Amino acid sequence: MASLLDLCEQYFGARNFYEVLKISKTANDKQVKKAYHKLSLLVHPDRVEENIKAEATEKFKVLGRIHSILSDSEKRKIYDESGQYDEESEEVVMCNWADYWRSLFKEITVEDINNYEKNYKGSETEIKDLKRAYIDSKGDMDYILEAVPFTNCDEEPRLHTIIQDLIERGEVPEYTTFTNENKKKKQRRRRKLDGWKVVGEIEALLGGEGLVNK
Repeated sequence: MASLLDLCEQYFGARNFYEVLKISKTANDKQVKKAYHKLSLLVHPDRVEENIKAEATEKFKVLGRIHSILSDSEKRKIYDESGQYDEESEEVVMCNWADYWRSLFKEITVEDINNYEKNYKGSETEIKDLKRAYIDSKGDMDYILEAVPFTNCDEEPRLHTIIQDLIERGEVPEYTTFTNENKKKKQRRRRKLDGWKVVGEIEALLGGEGLVNK
């Protein structure tokens, strides 16, 4: 049976719990929970297409195990100091990770998501997310459309205008990847089906504390 670290590397390309969750070692409990929520929604078995459900389920389990360690002060202290964790406890082996997830987070409705989307678009939060995605990707529009909530190819002209304005105001650097994007790349992006787009839900829930059980 593969160890948790082996599974982390297999599914997330990292052998460190904090790297998997994309947070720093100094993250507080709220930040740990938020990161877990974000990533777990991406791979929640009830929210993915059938053809990727098996792998998504395994990723979901890994994330649950990581959170169960980092959310426990004693377990986290041991992991931080020694890199050790309880691999085979009955609690871990018998845990239903879907139930574990539901115990932490309120069930999200379509209405919740739609309401958040209305408030999100055009907000300071959207601008902040857009700036971060633009800088992180050095202007890669494919990445931006994947990373920013509630976006698809139809949103591209609006986002392009916002980014261009940010460049002109000196709030972000000018990347040729963005300003001189290859036309074929644009065409490929237009042909690509939007398909499963959960990132909008994720960021909605991350920012919408009212949707998360305290």
